[in-house]
Amino acid sequence: MSYLIAIDNGSQSTKVSIVDEVGRVHASAQRALRPYAHPEPGQVVHPGDDVWDSIAEACTEAMQRFTGAPGEIAGVGLCTIRFCRALVGEDGLAEPLLSWMDDRLAQPQWDDPAVRYVTTSSGYVTLRLTGERRDTAGNYEGMWPIDHETWRWPESSPAYADTGMRREQLFDLVDPGALLGTVTAEASEATGLPAGLPVYATSNDKAVEALGSGLGDELLVSLGTYIAAMTTGSDHVVDAEGRFWSNFGSVPGKYLYESNGIRRGMWTVSWYRQLVDSDLGELEAGAAAVEPGCGGLMTVLDWLAPGDHPYRRGALLGFDGSQGRYHVYRSILEGIALTMRRHGESMAGALGREFPELIVSGGGSRSDLMMQIFADVFGRPVRRTRMSDAAGLGAAICAAVGSGVHPDWDSAVKAMVTTADVFTPSPASGTYASIAQDHARITAFTDPLFVSLHRTPGP
Repeated sequence: MSYLIAIDNGSQSTKVSIVDEVGRVHASAQRALRPYAHPEPGQVVHPGDDVWDSIAEACTEAMQRFTGAPGEIAGVGLCTIRFCRALVGEDGLAEPLLSWMDDRLAQPQWDDPAVRYVTTSSGYVTLRLTGERRDTAGNYEGMWPIDHETWRWPESSPAYADTGMRREQLFDLVDPGALLGTVTAEASEATGLPAGLPVYATSNDKAVEALGSGLGDELLVSLGTYIAAMTTGSDHVVDAEGRFWSNFGSVPGKYLYESNGIRRGMWTVSWYRQLVDSDLGELEAGAAAVEPGCGGLMTVLDWLAPGDHPYRRGALLGFDGSQGRYHVYRSILEGIALTMRRHGESMAGALGREFPELIVSGGGSRSDLMMQIFADVFGRPVRRTRMSDAAGLGAAICAAVGSGVHPDWDSAVKAMVTTADVFTPSPASGTYASIAQDHARITAFTDPLFVSLHRTPGP
């Protein structure tokens, strides 16, 4: 029996799982990340060395819980959240890791003598684990001078000047499934991982999640802090109308097509639970008894405004005194499903594809209520996999291919990804078809108000 260690670092926590060659979890651990710090307006950073600390602690606990033989562990798959930036000096981080929400990521890199290297969160963790300045090419989306066709740094390009980055500041790139390095003695002491254990590249977290969900030609909705609909393809495609964008995939040479999304999707669910101080099971049971449509209550999920509409805000509309906290909770779930139906349909139209089946992944997929709402809103079967941490399983698949536990990507996915449940549309599907039309029109009425509220007062 061979085992793989999957490191899945997300926006809110780090999860580490030790899985076997057929995708069964034998040990796991999770560490919450600390709240983001905001040193200046528009700046959002991970405080201290929080990402590395969470990985080291979760690895240590997972290894302590593992009852197998360490010598049977074939490798580590490293997956971290995309769009983060690490500014590395001679002795570690020159400043705290920049979150994907930091405004500076959309601006050229500034010249700072304390910054020797510029990399992603995965590049920084690779450095800490292996001592190698090497990173996965699949995690370089956003403002980086990468060639999206070759997955490599170009020899010369205006993109270097445009991004404010020099080639000598950037780590070497490898494809998903390739060797990043081996665990150093120092990293072994910090993490409990065996020294000399191979560490393999994955891709960005959404692409790795798609791999761990077994995504092929279906439509996948990823229920994370950022919620998006995704499918796969073989070409880097630019949609002039902005209905989707092309991201690096988790298989070399493949791409992930990704719709517009919800920037604080499942964050909203967590926020509401904390606000009303309710147990999740109680909220789920209460909301399941609420009629579809929540008595006219509708939720707009722009708590963090989309980049193309920076004035937008979140909203709860349609109170009439008859609704309670279960109505609000169900309305949030319905708002997520209705919003993603629009984004998914927009991407499907742009690609000229039909999606008769839907896969839902992420922590939200553990909710039977959420799954049934998605089946009813989309009007098609919805499935979830056995392992809800699809990004973790995707990282394990990359390690399995890289280490030779499985001979190729298709074999690894077939062996390790298992469907757990399928939800089919109920009679409520017809109700949601009508609600969807009204939900789609809300922003036409709220945008003028939010534009007014967004305007800076004059002198």
